[in-house]
Amino acid sequence: MTNEQIQLVKQSWGKVATIDPLVVGELFYNRLFEIAPAVKPMFRNPMPEQSRKLLSMLAYVIGKLDKLDDIIDEVSKLAVRHVQYGVKEEHYGVVAVALLWTLEQGLGDNWTPSVKDAWIACYTILSGAMIQAVNQSEKAA
Repeated sequence: MTNEQIQLVKQSWGKVATIDPLVVGELFYNRLFEIAPAVKPMFRNPMPEQSRKLLSMLAYVIGKLDKLDDIIDEVSKLAVRHVQYGVKEEHYGVVAVALLWTLEQGLGDNWTPSVKDAWIACYTILSGAMIQAVNQSEKAA
């Protein structure tokens, strides 16, 4: 990611973060379950709790984007834990679609091509690290 993309993600997240996390979470999970209904059983926590966890993790990661090396290990461990819930490599694509759609809804006119590209770059790096960690973990097992 370029420094400009990092700043675009941080700035746009700052706007999304002003929205009630339950509203953002509901948008995200409703969209996710609409496009990938098979993943719904993976989420056992009540949706308000799940929404808060999601937004908290996103805020943490976005806050450290300019120190990406510091969080890649944490994100990788998170991915390995998610395997226990049934997460597979193909799920990362549907999560990306739901996340980008949610951001577009939350940002409205602030969802520009540059912001979208920055979020795609961010998600691509993070999901790539997560997928790689899971693959390495499975090979080691």
